[in-house]
Amino acid sequence: MERLIIVHWNKSTGPIPIIQYPPEGAYPSKDIFLKIWAQHELNKEDALIELEDRNIISVIQEYEGEIYFLCLFFMSKSKISEILSSDILAIITKNLLELINTNKITRTISEAFNTIKNYSKIEGEDLINFFQEKIKYTILQILRNGVISKAELAETLRQNYGFSTVNIDLLLISFIREKLILKKTISGSKECYFLIKDLSYTRVPPKKLPDEGTEEKLLKKFKKEFVKLFSNYNCSQEIENKEIINFLIDKDVFNLIKALRKKELTVNESINILSNKEELFEELLEKKLIFEAKGVVYLFSDIRFLKFTPYYIIKLLLERYQKQEISLDQYLFHLKLLINQLKSQPSILDYNVI
Repeated sequence: MERLIIVHWNKSTGPIPIIQYPPEGAYPSKDIFLKIWAQHELNKEDALIELEDRNIISVIQEYEGEIYFLCLFFMSKSKISEILSSDILAIITKNLLELINTNKITRTISEAFNTIKNYSKIEGEDLINFFQEKIKYTILQILRNGVISKAELAETLRQNYGFSTVNIDLLLISFIREKLILKKTISGSKECYFLIKDLSYTRVPPKKLPDEGTEEKLLKKFKKEFVKLFSNYNCSQEIENKEIINFLIDKDVFNLIKALRKKELTVNESINILSNKEELFEELLEKKLIFEAKGVVYLFSDIRFLKFTPYYIIKLLLERYQKQEISLDQYLFHLKLLINQLKSQPSILDYNVI
């Protein structure tokens, strides 16, 4: 995405651009905004319209009796309208309009731009951000306790964790994109969020192993160490000490893992990918993430994300309901969401490796 612009439709003078991101550069001509208006007029039933000849997407929204457009400009033809619904764009537009005359607008429009831009990436590509970004990981931890209203979530983040100026709607779009949560208005609670898929990570055997053409002595050593690692592997312990995720968060390590998924590398090639950090290379050897023999480096244990149904929440929901922390409607709705997933699966082991 090249640019995001908020436009106000003035009944007397026509379109007036209010703010754009990135802020540099002149606004497009008035004729382009008039074409956008005309398309909205011709397609009144659709909140989202596209100007394919201009690679522009626009969402129209009324706010405090005035008409606004959220206009997205792309360098080339984009498929974003196929994966990003008008409802999501409406949420983003509403958030921006609510802050348009405040000192928070600059930060929020930057967040909105990056949210939309990242939304067009392959699903699962940015799962690491849920562990890399403190605010997202904190939200995931809170959601693991079961249903929570939007107001309660914002208050918990402010009171317990010190996140006082967060934009909940923008942050939760990535949770919605990855199908981790469901948003639903519950009687007496307004907007509520329900965790329907949890996210974790684990070591897994790499798809590419040394082939049979590898020297017999080397292959035997690899297999021996390989069996030793995975026969005694404790996933929960590594999650608790956060050692593996710290490697995954390191971009150089992640790039090396991705490269080794495709083929083995030389030691020099591997160290170059690690930005010449030889001590990091040695640490990866020690932690059994990579295997080296005769100057050739192999991926020894891959790290993959897991999406799974959080059935553990069922017990927590009952406890919270008994303590009157959630209403009966909240309790029953979240319980139903989880039980329906259980009924639709052949096994309680309901997870996907990504």
